[in-house]
Amino acid sequence: MIILPAIDLFEGKAVRLLKGDYAQMTVYDPEPVNTALKFRDAGAEWIHIVDLEGARSGEAVNLPTVLRIREAGGLKCEVGGGVRDLRMIERYVSAGVDRVILGTSATREGFAAEAVREFGSDRVAVGVDIRDGRVSVKGWLEDSGLEAFTFCRKMQDSGVSVIICTDISRDGAMKGTNTGLYESLSKTLDMKIIASGGVSSLDDVKALAGLGLYGAIIGKAYYTGAVNISDAVREAKL
Repeated sequence: MIILPAIDLFEGKAVRLLKGDYAQMTVYDPEPVNTALKFRDAGAEWIHIVDLEGARSGEAVNLPTVLRIREAGGLKCEVGGGVRDLRMIERYVSAGVDRVILGTSATREGFAAEAVREFGSDRVAVGVDIRDGRVSVKGWLEDSGLEAFTFCRKMQDSGVSVIICTDISRDGAMKGTNTGLYESLSKTLDMKIIASGGVSSLDDVKALAGLGLYGAIIGKAYYTGAVNISDAVREAKL
């Protein structure tokens, strides 16, 4: 299993939200490139980046910062937030981003399949953000009304090979990851599943690795010192 340390960007700074609430934001690093270098030195091979302003506006607000992180850190990079059309995917891919995450746009009929046809399944992932069993969209601000597992199966049928599944209720709460959710997903789907939200200890990392997941995102647990990235990388490979 790969470990993907996370950087959420707002106004060019590395921040974290509590349960997706922009009113509950903590700034952890005004210069996120420094954080990316720490991830690299800890043995991480991937980094997960979310443009929080882009998630709300539909524009790549923090693209310059994303590119600085990619160029300076030398890590493989997946980016989401504000990816609404093929033009935006092209901008990221052309700039050297390794994987682009579709969020709200993936709920638009046929768009995920079109993106996979255009850029390949290795360059396109879908973020499935779950609240009360349904998919949330527009920066977690709206309920799409789509049942999460049904949506995931539809994405699989569309050719999507990677999903990033977030339990919003666990995100940033330091209450542990929802292993039951990921176990059910892994039994239901033939996809690369990345767990996100609530990974707050090495025990969480071990549990997710034991499920045979493709990856796990570590955010707040790193910033608060609860999880050391080098330890997480080591446990994920066992």
